[in-house]
Amino acid sequence: MKLVFATLAFAAAASLAQAADAPVTALIDITKTTITGQTITVPANPEVRVNTVTFAPGARLPVHKHLYPHYVYVLQGTLSVTNVDTGKSFDVKEGTFFAEMIDTWHFGENKTDAPLKLLVIDQMPVGTKSNTIVRDAK
Repeated sequence: MKLVFATLAFAAAASLAQAADAPVTALIDITKTTITGQTITVPANPEVRVNTVTFAPGARLPVHKHLYPHYVYVLQGTLSVTNVDTGKSFDVKEGTFFAEMIDTWHFGENKTDAPLKLLVIDQMPVGTKSNTIVRDAK
């Protein structure tokens, strides 16, 4: 019986030692919708593109929209997003993930005096040149 307990104790200690060296996973977010509540629909057999985007202080993107899922994780700084149709704006701070609105005119900007860096992931049909359509200047 002592041998069984000793074996179990050794196995438990070995498990804990391995667990201490294991990577730690921290869930950032789970979502089925965009930041404006639209259901995310992924194209069949999509191509996934991952980019970083860096904004200088005061930089602003032109008014644009995305036709396919476009995900953003703010690595550094604060991103301000404005929905052109509603006029509503919101700020997304460092360490935050969100799925951008689809087929909706909007723009992003860095209203701060510090750099802004984003990790951007697009899911779109293979061969699509870009997931961003820029609105013509009026």
